[in-house]
Amino acid sequence: MALVLNQEQEMLRDSALVFLRENAPVAQLRRLRDSRDESGFSRDLWKRFSDMGFTGILVPEAYGGLGLGQVEAGVVMEAIGRNLSAVPFFSTSVLAASMLARYGSEAQKQDYLPRIADGSIVMALAVDESTKHRPQRQGLQALRAGEGFSLTGAKCLVVDGHVAETFIVAARTAGDTQDRNGITLFLVDRTARGVHVERTLMVDAHNAARVSFADVQVAASARIGDIGDGWAILDATLDIGRAALASELRGIADEAFERTLGYLKERKQFGKIIGEFQALQHRAAHLYSDIEITRSLVLRSQQALDEGTNNAAALASAAKARAGATAALAVQEGVQMHGGIGMTDEFEIGFFMKRHRVAQELLGDTHFHADRWARLNTY
Repeated sequence: MALVLNQEQEMLRDSALVFLRENAPVAQLRRLRDSRDESGFSRDLWKRFSDMGFTGILVPEAYGGLGLGQVEAGVVMEAIGRNLSAVPFFSTSVLAASMLARYGSEAQKQDYLPRIADGSIVMALAVDESTKHRPQRQGLQALRAGEGFSLTGAKCLVVDGHVAETFIVAARTAGDTQDRNGITLFLVDRTARGVHVERTLMVDAHNAARVSFADVQVAASARIGDIGDGWAILDATLDIGRAALASELRGIADEAFERTLGYLKERKQFGKIIGEFQALQHRAAHLYSDIEITRSLVLRSQQALDEGTNNAAALASAAKARAGATAALAVQEGVQMHGGIGMTDEFEIGFFMKRHRVAQELLGDTHFHADRWARLNTY
């Protein structure tokens, strides 16, 4: 398959870029941060975002969505990365929508997917229990309680958890803390007794939450998949999220490079435009080449996920690892080539550096995925 977008995907990308550039640029993120907005995103913007159809990209048409794939979700994530837009698209329309569309019961699909598609619900995936991504390490206990289960434990770095109405929680129903067997997934209402949510403001001015569960009662019908067989569901969903984050990181790299290139063509030093200095030209050329290689890898990973190929998981890890490293180079070069002004809060290039740092950590950093790729390829 060609490593380029088709015409429809390009149109979707351009539509998302224009919409977010006009309605949710970096300046909006700055305003949300400075005003200490309780939600951390604009609900009016989210409604207009959903009216454009973006929230239903991964929701099947039978449930009110567009029934598209990971490539299309990726181009929206790229637009979000380029504008640092504060919207709960990743948590709700990528992770939750993908898991429910693929593995949810018919009742769960009818309940949640139409609301994801129309933007009337925010959901969050609660997986990690430590500062580093280790999805197989699940200590939150789910014990039998009558016909249902009782959940006790805590999760951290729950993206958009501070505003989520429903959580998808990974819990342990059997085995030891690090076993992949014995993991079960549950839908948990935010208002359920025993659920406590603490908002955490991250360095990039986006939001996450710590969520604790104290003897939270859930019905058997709240389970996604079979008891103890949740690892395969979770792992596949995380790969979808990893490829989506790779697109966001690539968008961050693209925007940082574009802004830096513009600055090199404007800034004068020693009577010359600094872009005329060969050393800076070489660095810009190297960064451009790095971004283009990453662009192809990220797209191929999403194509593989849509096709269901055997190497999709390895490609998702390769894309996440490569995109994290490329975005790191892009934002570091951007700040350095902007000089002293690049380190100030008044200049927006620093926002991209901060968002990169968080996005790279989410669902596994470059080192995590380089190691996972090697293991998946039997090295």
